[in-house]
This record gives sequence, structure tokens and C-alpha cells, in this order.
Amino acid sequence: MFYSILLAFLAVFCCSGGGKGGQGKVFAAAAQLTQVLNYNNTAKAKPGMWVYIPDKLQSRALVVAIHSCQSSAQKYFANSKIPWRQGADRKRYVTVWPSSTTECWDVSSRASLSRDGGGDSTAIASMIRYAVREYGVEEGRVFVTGGSSGAMMSNVLAATYPDLISAVSLYSGVPAGCFVSASGAAAAWNNTCSAGQSTASPQKWGDVVRAMYPGYNGTRPRMQIWHGSVDATLAPRNYDETIKQWTNVFGVGTTPTSSTPDSPEKGYRRDDFGKSVEGIWAVGVGHSVPSHLDASEAWFGL
Repeated sequence: MFYSILLAFLAVFCCSGGGKGGQGKVFAAAAQLTQVLNYNNTAKAKPGMWVYIPDKLQSRALVVAIHSCQSSAQKYFANSKIPWRQGADRKRYVTVWPSSTTECWDVSSRASLSRDGGGDSTAIASMIRYAVREYGVEEGRVFVTGGSSGAMMSNVLAATYPDLISAVSLYSGVPAGCFVSASGAAAAWNNTCSAGQSTASPQKWGDVVRAMYPGYNGTRPRMQIWHGSVDATLAPRNYDETIKQWTNVFGVGTTPTSSTPDSPEKGYRRDDFGKSVEGIWAVGVGHSVPSHLDASEAWFGL
């Protein structure tokens, strides 16, 4: 009798349905970061895909959390300052953690800066499509976030795969395409961009985005852009250039429609540019701005 009760308890406690409609997949109750060995990657680039699915999955949303330079999916997931595991546990949504095979993400080669070009951006798009198909993620509820190099890739994904992503919350990045390599090298560092010396008009920055997916006229992801005022790695000027870029893409001005001091915390300033672009300027904060789970989740509508 005891063993029958124990087995029944374990059957309920240890497994919960996943996949479309909550069927076809079984996930351990002791949720853990798990590698997906075959995510039907169509790219030449081969970053790893890791997934964290909380116990009793409830939401059909997906957050893609993209690590910074000199990191990995496992390190980013284990970093106590990166709150997306806690967010997934609290609100029961799926998280995907891409893992680069290079020191930093490739945000410099034409392969990655082009729709279906075969670079890192194409590989992460394959991860998103896999998660939508296999874990019952709702199309229209896919969100992307990242810090530093991960923020750069978040911008690139917004430009190359806008049809797959609903909103982005990026921390301490640069405009999409700013790190382009004249030689075409993958994952190349760009000193001019990192120093904040790559400046252009809003129209030119917007054209960079539009050129990554020529002819696209559909919905684009809403953009939330965070940057520290004393960032010594990716100069604060990159905040202004990124705002220029995305306000132009959405056809709005670079003057905030509203500005809120001490939001989301003291010393920060929230600038809204209509409903689709939001900038958060962190006074006195360096590289990189700490992740703010509540504010990012609110931007995503989670």
C-alpha cells in the first residue's frame, strides 16, 4: 500500500505535460537547464541551445536570454544577477539560453547581419522556431533579452527576424549593424562602434535595420533599451544611436513623448517614444546595467 501511494505521488510530482496543448513532452519536476542537441538548425553557425522549462508550465510565452562575451548558456543561467530563471519559475514560461561557440556573439559578419544568412542570428532563429513547435509556445509571445554582446545580438535578431519576436529588452548594447566588419570577419570587435564614434542620422540607422530583411513590411518587435551613463566598454553614446535607429524604424521622433525620473528605480530615467520604443538611462551605472526582471517582464506583457 505504501509503495502504491509513493508511486502515485511521484507520478504526479515528477512529470508535467508540455508540447502543443500540453501533450507529447514530459518534463522532470526538478526542472533544470537542459541541452537540445538537435534543434533543426539551418545555419552554418552552430551555437548550442539550452532550455529551461519550469515545473507545471503554465504560460505559452518564451523568453530567449542571450549571454554576454566570455560566457555561455550554463554560466549565464547560473549567474545570480541574471533573473530569468527566477522569472520562469515565478510565472511559468519557457526560457531558451543560446550558447555561443565564439568568445562573443557574431554581430559583425554579413552572414549574421542578414536574414537567413547562416550566421548566429539564423541559428537562434532556428531555436525560436523549435521552441514554438515543440513546447507549445504561442507565436506572438516570443521575447528576447541579453546583456552586452547578448544585447547586440538582441538588436540584430530584432532586425533580421522581426516576424518571430514580439518585444526586446536589451541591456548595454549598440545599434544593430554597428559592429559590422569591413573584412566580413565573424565575431569581430569594432573599436569605432564600441567607443561611440559610429554615429549617423536616424534615417541611416533605420536603413541599416531595413537592409537586414529587405522588403519586410510586417510588425516589428517593441524595443526597450537600457544603458549606463558611465559605461566604459560600450560608450554611452551608443544609447543615443540605438534610440535614433529604432525610433526611425517605427516612424516616431527622437524627442521623448514622456520622461519619468527615478524609474524604474532611483537614479534611472525612463524615456518613452510612443508605444514601441522605450529607453532607460541609468545615471552613474557602468557596464553592464543590471537586469531588472519586473520592468522587462512588464515590457513583454508577462
